[in-house]
Amino acid sequence: MNIFLLSIKNIASKPLSTGLSLILLALGVGLISLMLHIDRHLQTQMSNNIRGIDMVVGAKGSPLQLILSAVFQVDVPTGNIKLSEAQILQKNRLVEYGIPLSYGDSYESFRIVGTTDKYPEIYSMEIADGRIWDSSLEVAIGATVAEKTGLKVGDSFLGSHGLSEGGHVHEDQFYVVKGIFHPSGSVIDQLILTGLESVWDIHDNHSDHPSEESHGEKHPDDGEPTDGDHAHHAGEVNSESAHSDDHEDHEGHSHDAHEEEREITAMLVKFRNPMGMVQLPRMINEKTNMQAALPNYELLKLFSLMGIATTTLNMVAFIVILVSGISVFISLYLSLKGRTYEMALLRTYGASRMQLLSMVFQEGLLVAFAGFALGILFSRIGLGIISVLLKSDYRYEFADMGLIKGEGYLLLITLCIGFFSALIPAITVFKIDLSKSLSDA
Repeated sequence: MNIFLLSIKNIASKPLSTGLSLILLALGVGLISLMLHIDRHLQTQMSNNIRGIDMVVGAKGSPLQLILSAVFQVDVPTGNIKLSEAQILQKNRLVEYGIPLSYGDSYESFRIVGTTDKYPEIYSMEIADGRIWDSSLEVAIGATVAEKTGLKVGDSFLGSHGLSEGGHVHEDQFYVVKGIFHPSGSVIDQLILTGLESVWDIHDNHSDHPSEESHGEKHPDDGEPTDGDHAHHAGEVNSESAHSDDHEDHEGHSHDAHEEEREITAMLVKFRNPMGMVQLPRMINEKTNMQAALPNYELLKLFSLMGIATTTLNMVAFIVILVSGISVFISLYLSLKGRTYEMALLRTYGASRMQLLSMVFQEGLLVAFAGFALGILFSRIGLGIISVLLKSDYRYEFADMGLIKGEGYLLLITLCIGFFSALIPAITVFKIDLSKSLSDA
């Protein structure tokens, strides 16, 4: 007598009640599994991307927006800050290093970020092909950028203004790919890195054509005559050498002023010791035109807000699972009430009480396991949809969709619900009165 096959046939004999129990159980399991994967992925991504970064300095605005734009590259920046002010901060005795970032252009929605070679170094990036940039308009690209765009070492491309597709293309100013990084699972995979001078050179040349780019707006570096220029031309210069000296002095002054006006988008800062965490953020926020944001603190606030929503969804999911367990219990109990004569016959044909108990528990556990498997399938479909949306909007995707530790605990909980759902029906079977059941039939 094959008890396992009998259990499967009993489950299949009541498709409506079994189907309802499976759907409820799968919805609960799928929702909890989905939340577990999303939370795990976000935690992993965020911890990967904030390593080596204690503070982010940028323009005043939302601290969280500053963190998301400068560290994770998924939001628009709060504005620009003066390079000279950032360099003063960089020399502070409490700062181990500061990494400037300058961006505003993109290629096929992948951001072009001007920085120093320290930026890929903090993520332990390694070059898979070629080398890192060493002059203006040379770039090194992340693995995802190379994969999605098809760019190879030696290829050239034109950047476009803005952080998404559709911006004005900077014509005749080609970036050249000099290197491709190994995949790292960090934000660098999604970026095109170059030197700060590349970004400045692109936009300096961009500002030289106000009629095309700025719709008639003047730019400080467009070469328009200043008051000093008019004064210079008002006086008669009789000596060619004097004119040359004055011109050189003017050029030197303009160059210094131009350097003074250089701007960056943000700076990533690593403290030399814990005193930096105590003193620098407050000093920057109160005494400068810049804003300091602490990634760990801001992400903790973000996760606390997300945690409320996640906890609520998990509670709803557990309630759905419990309702499913009640449904399994009712289904088994009603089924057994109608199968009392069948159980008595099985006993007369040699089935022991333990075999009948085993059959009832197997039915409960089989429904529970099938619901768990269906729920995992639902969660993977959900992860796939979310991955497509993230990939479309932010160039992020869920690479790992395998089983995780939390789902192992979820399986145990699901099987326990199936076991306890079958407990009362099993006790009923154990206490069955053979003579009474057969005579009542």
